Amino acid sequence: MTDSLQALREDMSGYTPRHFAWCIEPAGRVAIIKLNRPERKNPLTFNAYVELRDCFRRLAFDRNIRAVILSGEGGNFCSGGDVFEIIGPLTEMNTPDLLAFTRLTGDLVKAMRACPQIVIAAADGVVAGAGAILAMASDLRMATPHTNTSFLFSRVGLAGCDMGACAMLPRIIGQGRAAELLFFGRSMSASEGEQWGFWNKVVAPSVLFDEALAWANHLAQGPGFAHGMTKTMLGQEWSVSIEQALEMEAQAQALCMQTEDFRRAYNAFREKQTPEFQGD
Repeated sequence: MTDSLQALREDMSGYTPRHFAWCIEPAGRVAIIKLNRPERKNPLTFNAYVELRDCFRRLAFDRNIRAVILSGEGGNFCSGGDVFEIIGPLTEMNTPDLLAFTRLTGDLVKAMRACPQIVIAAADGVVAGAGAILAMASDLRMATPHTNTSFLFSRVGLAGCDMGACAMLPRIIGQGRAAELLFFGRSMSASEGEQWGFWNKVVAPSVLFDEALAWANHLAQGPGFAHGMTKTMLGQEWSVSIEQALEMEAQAQALCMQTEDFRRAYNAFREKQTPEFQGD
């Protein structure tokens, strides 16, 4: 690791945000982010948006961290924007300030999508508003039978087109189902979410974090550069033709074929061993 990367690594290890709990698990390849206002079901504040955005932006430069777990304390994931610390003040703002805020919320989603690490949402209990968006913007999503997900913007007089919901949610669960959730603002149960493909897996609350960590560790042991490329292409190919996608994937895969991990996998197969990927 170069001196600059080592300095960045130490910076990430010492990162101490105020509005959520942050740590890197002992092996150093999985970052854990936990929203930690359990007495209010982990709502977001203006500063929380900024710190989360900046955290994911920092992660984009840490090549050692391969996966991120995003969760919440106290049996809930996130109840969305804090009613008193965000919703109330928004009613008093002018249009330029409101636009600055909505662009900030979109920047958080951009940062989550742009970081090369696989982001796993581990969600129990309430997943509402911006909290539902955080789960939606993650790469993989795990829930419990008690998880209730609400894109409740219409219930507070707002459009469902918030933080990319009208672009991303239909691609996850389909246009009709997304329209139902965004128009009515009703809760999606964990069983519905699993059947519709929003939740990849539903597990008991007692094993939620362990299951998410098992996924994260498995991914962290894989080919980091290649996983990052898969994430990039999953996002970029939404808005291109099949012909463009085929060319983009040809170029992406050619780059992956130049990695040491690709050579390790071949040599391990030849020697009938399990490859030990290093992410280079």
